[in-house]
Amino acid sequence: ILLRGQLTDLKKRERMWKFSSTRDHEDTKLASSPPPVVILVIQADNYDWSDIFAGTKLNNGREVNIVQVGWQDILSIHADTYSRDPRRPIVEVRGSAIETNSRNKVVRPDFMLVRNEVMTPYFDGRQLLSGFMFADVPSINSLQSIYQCNDRAAMMGYLHSINRKIGDDAFPVIKQHFASGSGGLMYGYTFPAVVKVGSAHAGAGKMKITDHHQMSDFRSVLAMMPKEHCFVEPFVEGTYDLRIQKIGPHLRAFRRTDISGEWKTNTGTALLEEVPVEPRWVVWIEEAKAMFGGLDILTVDAIVEESTRKEYILEVNGTSSGLHPGCAEEDNNHIRDLVVERLNEMF
Repeated sequence: ILLRGQLTDLKKRERMWKFSSTRDHEDTKLASSPPPVVILVIQADNYDWSDIFAGTKLNNGREVNIVQVGWQDILSIHADTYSRDPRRPIVEVRGSAIETNSRNKVVRPDFMLVRNEVMTPYFDGRQLLSGFMFADVPSINSLQSIYQCNDRAAMMGYLHSINRKIGDDAFPVIKQHFASGSGGLMYGYTFPAVVKVGSAHAGAGKMKITDHHQMSDFRSVLAMMPKEHCFVEPFVEGTYDLRIQKIGPHLRAFRRTDISGEWKTNTGTALLEEVPVEPRWVVWIEEAKAMFGGLDILTVDAIVEESTRKEYILEVNGTSSGLHPGCAEEDNNHIRDLVVERLNEMF
């Protein structure tokens, strides 16, 4: 027989036991739960990938943790081959890139999504890319393809090899001249022409040359850049540009028409509109996607000549391919799904 005071103590102990048991169970559950998969997103502009990945879980229930910075915000990378997890390098990033007035942070990524160019006219982050490649961090696009896409000569050489394999009708690449420096610049094709210095992109490092006299002047300028190579190709008076886009299995095509009088339509004001994907463009993108071991995200740029309506492939863009503002939300979701699919294969 329990007295009233004894009964009260027993109930207290029972409540304490229940609380302790629940807490121990939760602690055990937390201890056994795998940590979130850390995705390092390299994109300093436009989009919030934490919001795009919000609520995302892998098939095994693991959550994802997004750390989004630009290449310029990566301060250092440490990687080795003798630690417990060599494929997860130690990456120090600028804290202010993640939140205002924050200290620098250390990140150990399981996976990377790269959406910005590692090399621009104003920044060269290839030493950072080399660190991630040393650690063999899995990525979209692959780090090896990103490294090789920075070399315009390698990229254009691959396109010309496709052209030689399947012909001008199926894969019409613009004719080109390559010169390793001013001494090799012996262009013998048509004028006007366009010169492209180094791995120029987005309109930078490009110049229209009207005749051989201007080419001689340009050659003297190139002589002052002994570390740079250049390309020369015939200038095509275009009626509009084409961009064929592939994200995983998803295809789009766009037509860009200049409305500002600029011959470089990607630097002036232009009208960009989505158009149906033609079967011949599918051939272009399917051939190009095998470049450098395979590209998950890519665009093929071409120009349509005004007088003949003939199409000429100009270049391929890889992991940093920009998105049409009107399609960006859907296409970013496609990119997210592509990342999740790859992570489900890994984990």
